[in-house]
Amino acid sequence: MNVIELRGLTRRFGDFTAVDSLDLVIEEGSIFGLLGPNGAGKSTTLNMLCTMLRPTEGHAFIDGMDVDKKPHDVRQMIGIVFQDPTLDSRLTGRENLEMHAELYNVEAALARERINELLSLVELEDKAGEIVRNYSGGMRRRLEIARGLIHHPKVLFLDEPTIGLDPQTRAKIWDYVKKLSEEENITILLTTHYMEEAQTLCDRIGIIDHGKIVALGSPEDLIREVGEEMVLLELVDASKADLFRSADFVEKVYPGKRTTLVLRDGPRDTPKLFSFAAENGIAILSMETYKPTLNDVFLRKVGRDLREEHAENKDKLRTAMRRRGMGR
Repeated sequence: MNVIELRGLTRRFGDFTAVDSLDLVIEEGSIFGLLGPNGAGKSTTLNMLCTMLRPTEGHAFIDGMDVDKKPHDVRQMIGIVFQDPTLDSRLTGRENLEMHAELYNVEAALARERINELLSLVELEDKAGEIVRNYSGGMRRRLEIARGLIHHPKVLFLDEPTIGLDPQTRAKIWDYVKKLSEEENITILLTTHYMEEAQTLCDRIGIIDHGKIVALGSPEDLIREVGEEMVLLELVDASKADLFRSADFVEKVYPGKRTTLVLRDGPRDTPKLFSFAAENGIAILSMETYKPTLNDVFLRKVGRDLREEHAENKDKLRTAMRRRGMGR
């Protein structure tokens, strides 16, 4: 059964088309990852699905309900964990959950039971009485996930759920997300800049660029499409990377600080690189072969490494934290 369905979903801002005629279905109980470079349309798509932004054209449905025509009903069925912190730092963890339960009209007795259940799920029972201001970043993120689940949503939206967290805390969040999907049959749509996160969590992935889905499938299928082997070169003169396009054994060339090549037959064609480079005056400093990853899928479909996008995002996050006095 499809819980999320997009039919020609479009959003324009004046002459700019942020989301361009998206068609997409997401099955019940699955985890779907939406990846894309900055400005590709991820946040605009999420905002429309969460009823915070009206489509210009097309339709989006949550469990059969049109998000534009029945926004109130849709809001009762979804949970949201925003990229930016939205907890009240003056309240305790439990008080934040109680306040959210009231907003969703969860009956008091059921709310107490649900809050205890969720605090246990995210391992915050011992910290429930503490002011959120004293929580670590990982604890706040876990509490936000618990808050998004207080009313038993059918769909949970996670916008960059682990950005800024250390690897150990990130891995724990992944465990909670997988547990949610398996035990509560919640459909999860997440955006992320972490390739490992997408590959670990997602049943299917959609890569969006310029408002359109440019790749769609399971992580395994998308990686298989790239090829069996990749070659990473460091050149003395990176501007000469394009010369490899004339080599009949090279399928794709992705220039950059280091050049990535997709060979037609990796094991057989790799030795040909050196003779081709010598014949064309290309000095190679180093070469590395490796199996393709989701990042290579992103590079192939978008023309840019997602790690570069992630680095930009981290810089923006640090700047925002410094402005808010949170840099320490």
